[in-house]
Amino acid sequence: MALIPDMSLDIGGAVVDVQTAEKWPSKTYVMDIDGERIVGTMTDEIEAVKQAIYKILNTERFRYPIYSWNYGVELADLFGKPIAYVLPEIPRRIKEALVADDRIIDVTAFELSHDKRGNVLAKFKVITIFGNFDAGKAVKI
Repeated sequence: MALIPDMSLDIGGAVVDVQTAEKWPSKTYVMDIDGERIVGTMTDEIEAVKQAIYKILNTERFRYPIYSWNYGVELADLFGKPIAYVLPEIPRRIKEALVADDRIIDVTAFELSHDKRGNVLAKFKVITIFGNFDAGKAVKI
C-alpha cells in the first residue's frame, strides 16, 4: 500500500498534508509448485492470494533474514509438543500469519484432524477482498 499526497491544507497557520492510501495490485508470476519453478505468465486477485498463502505457510517466521518479521508462520516450535497443546495453537498461528496480508480479511471454519504418527491436517476457509476459498496445511508434530 502506498500513501499518495492529495493536497495540503492550511489549518490555523499549520500546513497539513492530506494523503490517501492506494492499494497496490496483487499481480504476480504464476508458481508451478509441483515443478518448483516460476512460469512466465502472470496471475492476479484470488489466484495471487492463493500463491501468497502457500508461500506464507511454507516460510517459517524469523528464520530467513530476507523476510520481514511479519512474514511467515510459526510452526517449527510445535514439533514434539503434546497434541492437546498443538491443536488449539495451529489455527491461531495460521490465522495470525495470513491476516498480515491486507488482501486477507479473515481465516475461519478450521477443521483439524491428526493421526498417531504426529501428522496434523488443518483445513480452513479464507475470506479475501476478492472472494472466499478453502485452503489447508499439513503439519508434522
